[in-house]
Amino acid sequence: MQNVIQTKESLLPLLVFLVPTAMGVITLLIGRIRREFHFEWALLGLLGTLAVSVEITRQIITQNCVLTAWNENFYVDGLSALMEILGCGMGVIIVLYSFRYIPHRLRGDPALPSKLSLYYGLLLLFLGMMNWTCATNNIVMLYVSLEFTTLATAFLVVFYGSRQSLEAGYKYLVLVTIGVLFGLVGLCLIYSAASGLPQMAGRRILLITELGSAAKLMPSSVVLLACALLVAGFGTKAGLVPFHAWLPDAHAEAPAPISALLSGVVIKVGAYALARTVAIFAATYPAVPVFMAVMCSATMLIGIVMAWAQDDVKRLLAFHSVSQMGYIAEGMGMGTYLGIYAGLFHLLNHTLFKGLLFLAIGAVIHATGGLRRMSQMSGLGAKIPVVALCFFTGALAMGGMPPFNGFFSKFTLFLAVTQRHLFWAAVISIATSLLTLACMAHVAYKIFWGPLRVEGPTPAEEVKEVPRTMQAAMLILAILTLAVGVIPRLTYPLLDNATRCIMKIVAG
Repeated sequence: MQNVIQTKESLLPLLVFLVPTAMGVITLLIGRIRREFHFEWALLGLLGTLAVSVEITRQIITQNCVLTAWNENFYVDGLSALMEILGCGMGVIIVLYSFRYIPHRLRGDPALPSKLSLYYGLLLLFLGMMNWTCATNNIVMLYVSLEFTTLATAFLVVFYGSRQSLEAGYKYLVLVTIGVLFGLVGLCLIYSAASGLPQMAGRRILLITELGSAAKLMPSSVVLLACALLVAGFGTKAGLVPFHAWLPDAHAEAPAPISALLSGVVIKVGAYALARTVAIFAATYPAVPVFMAVMCSATMLIGIVMAWAQDDVKRLLAFHSVSQMGYIAEGMGMGTYLGIYAGLFHLLNHTLFKGLLFLAIGAVIHATGGLRRMSQMSGLGAKIPVVALCFFTGALAMGGMPPFNGFFSKFTLFLAVTQRHLFWAAVISIATSLLTLACMAHVAYKIFWGPLRVEGPTPAEEVKEVPRTMQAAMLILAILTLAVGVIPRLTYPLLDNATRCIMKIVAG
């Protein structure tokens, strides 16, 4: 395989975020003119963005290159392509799922047309801002675009307008906004230290791709302080302990498709920012991997312990997201090829199986008339077998059972951690995986096995399978979850390119 990654000028890094952003603005506007056209317009915009993402990925893999624009202020490499194709792919699936789910949940609401316009418009705007985050190569624009993703997501969290959702949205907006400010301070500290180095004179230090050159030259005390600030800032966005307080409420109170977006895509933006910054310094400063291992081990354990204590299934899955983000951040924090590859591999897998689990629980809510507590239902497997099958697929994948995708990424992570001689962290990771499997088996038993019982507005005998569009969205994710597990090499070209791009920046 060719090792030298070439640079190529292209308009695609601009199109990948301008297309969904423009379509999002149009969706918000046409909601007042053509009220019946929200779904089609959103789907068209996301399919167009997905096509751009696929073309970016094709060029990056086949030509072994990175795509740049505007004097390298936009820089799309394998890591950017991975995030963009995951985000756009999940966006298409969420729009497909939402076609019947959102109108059903808002039935009887006289403001339904305008709310649908708002929903689809904000979804497009979020994905446009996320793609901007992944395409930017400027540390200031990284902060700005992250804040825009936070703002768009906050309006989606409060979409139902209930007291609980408004509280969750406010908490999310305040905590993440303040948290990401710490990341900005860390970036400013790095910029200030690097700009005073004679070796960096004449270099464009605001570019993320220049951080690797400065990493080896700055004082270790400055780097370690900056890394702590970056972990606090971007770790808040990623939902790492102890910065995770917003995550359970936001995941629980948002509409089920948005919960899938939050867990599958939104918190990964924070992980992406960690990969772009902290992973670069982890390769040079041995204290960084140890710090990341301690924090991520605590994140795994606290997340899984809190998940066991939940009766509300959406809150339970939210705490599982906290725990699983520990795996992703730990891999990236190792600063080695194997660690970064494992973190990115689990990032991809978590997007698939956690998105699947949230959509499956959304289907349960749809079928039972709004129930979310395990204590209020049982025996639903016979009534909604497709939903049960999809839930079991996601549960086994998250628990790390072969042949599902979660097994391979977790196993790779265990190898990466032991390669750094952090054997205690590997033991904690394995123990957390076993507890995750046991927890998800417990949830599956409570909801889908046993005698049929539904303590809600929909009588048990009237519970039926969800609409075909919702089934299709779940089945697509279930098939991908199994396919990546059975043939993990499917993802290797993109993951390898993404990892090599980070290692290239590490090398300066």
